[in-house]
Amino acid sequence: MRAVLTEPFADNLIHAPAVIQKRFGEQLAHLLRDLRHPSLRAKKYDESRGLWQARINDDWRFYFTVEGDSYVLRALTPHPK
Repeated sequence: MRAVLTEPFADNLIHAPAVIQKRFGEQLAHLLRDLRHPSLRAKKYDESRGLWQARINDDWRFYFTVEGDSYVLRALTPHPK
C-alpha cells in the first residue's frame, strides 16, 4: 500500500502542531505496514463514503479512504470530545 495526500490533508498537516506532525508520521508508518495495528484503532467512520478514521493520539484523528492499493489521506483534525 501507499499513501496519497490530498491538498486539504496537506494543509491540515502543515498547520498542526509539530508534535502532532511527528506522531502522524509514526502512525502513517504503522498504517502502511498494517491497517489493524493496535495504536491506530482504525475503523470505518462513514461507510457510505468509504471513509476510515484512525488515531494519532487521544486528541487527534486522521481520515482516509482506501482506493485500490492506496490510502488517500483526506483530513487531519483535533478529535471532538
